[in-house]
Parts: sequence; C-alpha cells; structure tokens
Amino acid sequence: MDQSEAPVLDALAAYHSSGQTPFTPPGHKQARGADPRVRAVLGDAVFHSDVLATSGLDDRTSSHGVLERAQELMAEAVGAEHAFFSTCGSSLSVKSAMLSVAGPHEELLVGRDAHKAVVSGLILSGIRPVWVEPSWDPERHLAHPPSAQAFADAFAAHPDVKGALVTSPTPYGTSTDLAAIARICHEHGKPLIVDEAWGAHLPFHPDLPTWAMDAGADVCVTSVHKMGSGLEQGSVFHLQGDLVKPEVLKSREDLLGTTSPSVLIYAALDGWRRQMVEHGRALYDDALALAESVRKRIAEIDGMHVHGREDFCGPGRAFDLDPLQIIIDITELRTTGYRAADWLREHHQINLHLSDHRRISAQLTHADGPDTADRLLEALRDLAEHADDLRPARMVDVPDPEGLRMESAALPRDAFFGPAEQVPLDRAVGRISAEMLTPYPPGIPVVVPGDRLTEEVLRYLRSGVEAGMVVPDAADSEVKSIRVTAED
Repeated sequence: MDQSEAPVLDALAAYHSSGQTPFTPPGHKQARGADPRVRAVLGDAVFHSDVLATSGLDDRTSSHGVLERAQELMAEAVGAEHAFFSTCGSSLSVKSAMLSVAGPHEELLVGRDAHKAVVSGLILSGIRPVWVEPSWDPERHLAHPPSAQAFADAFAAHPDVKGALVTSPTPYGTSTDLAAIARICHEHGKPLIVDEAWGAHLPFHPDLPTWAMDAGADVCVTSVHKMGSGLEQGSVFHLQGDLVKPEVLKSREDLLGTTSPSVLIYAALDGWRRQMVEHGRALYDDALALAESVRKRIAEIDGMHVHGREDFCGPGRAFDLDPLQIIIDITELRTTGYRAADWLREHHQINLHLSDHRRISAQLTHADGPDTADRLLEALRDLAEHADDLRPARMVDVPDPEGLRMESAALPRDAFFGPAEQVPLDRAVGRISAEMLTPYPPGIPVVVPGDRLTEEVLRYLRSGVEAGMVVPDAADSEVKSIRVTAED
C-alpha cells in the first residue's frame, strides 16, 4: 500500500474544495452558527473540519471507503492484520476487546494494575475477573506489570478462563515480557489482550520496548493521543490471529461506540500514521537522545533521583522500560509528588504527567525538543531550591502488597448495580465496596466494586487525600465515607 496516502485528510480537503453545503449535523454549519467568542478561542479551522463521517467526509453509503482505507493503511504500517479507529479513547477500545473474548459470568485473567476503563468493562459486561498480581517493588512502593510466571500460575489455577488481559507499558513506563505471556496464552488456546495505551509509539523505533503485535498478542489497544500526535480520545485497536474474529471485535465496538464519530479525530490518527511511517525513526532517534540528556541533567539536581532500568527492571520487577517516561523520585526533598506537581504548575506553568506520594514524572514525546527540555530543567532546579516551602508535607500511609490485597467478595457488576448505602469510613471496614476508588492520575483503581474493604486500604486512601491525592470517581471525593453494598 502507498503509505504516503492519508485518506481521511484527502477526503477533508476534497470536501472543502468542492464547496459542499450541509443540511445535516453538526448544527454550527461550518462555524457560521458558532458563537464568535467560541470561534475566537478555537478558531474556525476546527469547525470547518468538523463534518459528518457519512454524508460529509464520505457519501451516504460510504462508497469511497475512506475510513476503511485509512484503517488498512494503519494495520499495514504497524504489522497488524486489522486496525480499528476509535474516537472514544482506549477506554472504549479495551472494553470492546474484553467483550470480544468473554461474556457475563465468564472468567478473564486480568492484571490487578489495570486502568479503571478495564474495571468499567468488567462492570458493564458481568465478566468475572481472575486477578493476577503485579510485580511489587517493596523498596519503592511501586507496582510493575504482572510477570509471565504470574499468568502461568493463574492459568494453572483457572484453566477455564476465556483469555488474559495485561497492561503494558504502565503509566510509569515499565513493561512485562509480552512474548512469554502470549506463548502461555496460546499454549492454552486463549487470546491475549494488551492494554498498550501508553505504547502507540512503540512500533516505530527498535530501541523502544517490543510492541504487543510483534510480541504475539491477539488484540492490542493504543491511545494515539497519549504518546503520538493524535487528538484527545484518538485510539486504535489492532487485531491479528484467529482467536478473536474481526467481525466480533467490530460488532462489540459498534455496540459501545458513538454513532457520531469525530472526523477531526479520524484525521489526526490518519495523519499520525503517515508521519510515523515517513519520519518516525528519525523523530524517535531525536526523542530518545533528548530523553537521555534530560535524565542525566535531572540526576545532577540535589534531591532528585531519576529511575532507570537499574531500578525498575530485573528479577521480580519489570521486563523493560520506556525511557521517554522520566520518573523522578523526590524522597530526599522531604515532600510529596502531589505538592511538587502543584508548585511547578503554579510557579512555572509546568504540567506533569503524574505524581504520587514520592514521585513526579515528565512524559517526553517526539514533539519535545531542547526548548521544552530546558524549561523543564529550569523548573525542576527551582523546585529543589524551594523545597523548604513544600515542607512539612503530609505523609501517605502506603501498605505493603499484602495490605493492598482484598477479598473479591462479589462480582463487580453485582456490587456496582446492587442496593448500596453510604457509610462513614470507620464503619466501612469489612463491608463490600459498591464503587471504584481510583487515585488519578494514573487512573488505576485501588478498590473495585466487589472488594471487601480493609482498614489498611481505607487508611491509605484517606491519608492520600489528606496529602493531595485526587480520587475523582468516589461518591465522596474526600473519602470520609464509602459507598458499600447494602446488608440485609
């Protein structure tokens, strides 16, 4: 195929040049109806390219095959057999993948460090999760993806599961041995789904961790808006092999997806694929060199330690690391990542990727260069010099792995949709949660519906909120009370 094509972008150009007059949605009619104050901020180009996918970008019957051609080009570019565009983010893509593999009351192996979108998929589908524990670093209080051995043990204990789902890389940039997990799944005749939301760039440079399709995964979900040049909500999920049928995956996406997809998002996905095919290797040569330089310069700042392979990879830890995720331990500054992130935004207009009780992180992509790197370094040096202003910081009571484990006492769907009540924190111990409790970012639930709550977990969440943690999906965002299943 001719990878210099960009079918969606070409169709948009043709739409503009042919002088189309829409008597269809969207109601702003090529910006004419938009409030001038909105146009002043967004610009008219956004509205001009906000057209219907059918009876707009393509004709009523989609006879030009614009989207289909763009998806075929994407699949070829990354070495998958099929690619599907999503304008509802990887939150929709991963749910579509899950529903293609398992159904209500069927079991699916799921890494316990899964994103809240996966838990939402469990709730909507009625799938019964068999949790696979992450690889826990007790020294740094950080979870890495579950190991291949953990999945092998889970298959041995649950031979009737329909498949497996693993998140790799994590928001902290660590990856598991996907090739080994894929082999284990296929030995059992079961598919592997990889939530690779943070890895859309991986196919385009050999010095990045192996991407899921190359490792043998059956379905791979990528968020192009995270590490690529996509617009927010731009996601692609890929398929290969015969364990998941493409028509089944497409039908699940159709069930969950919007009937009003954004052509703007399609266009950005299409253009990003072409950019990566033509220039990805050179762009990531530069990005990786920049990341190495940034890491070295941050390491020279007093009180800051940049995590690398020597910290995160090895037996009992992660298999590989994406060096573009710059994870900085600021324990020696004697403050929290929450306070540090807030200070950097307030004083330097620097927005960090994530923060936790002892770390901050900066995500680099192919879009960064010496100018943005220098701004980051200047801000971090100033942070170190003003660390006294961020003390004393409330400490977070982080349990060990045993303290974070809870009994799965009910199906997530049953607990979420069943009768529930809100109880004070001190009365929630031993009760079954009816809600997700998810520190954000990175969006990995500490509690999922159906978990039997423990004192350790509740103390962790409450101390975290007092220290600056955000738990946006809780009914009580201050976590002074918890939504639990009603008791007879």
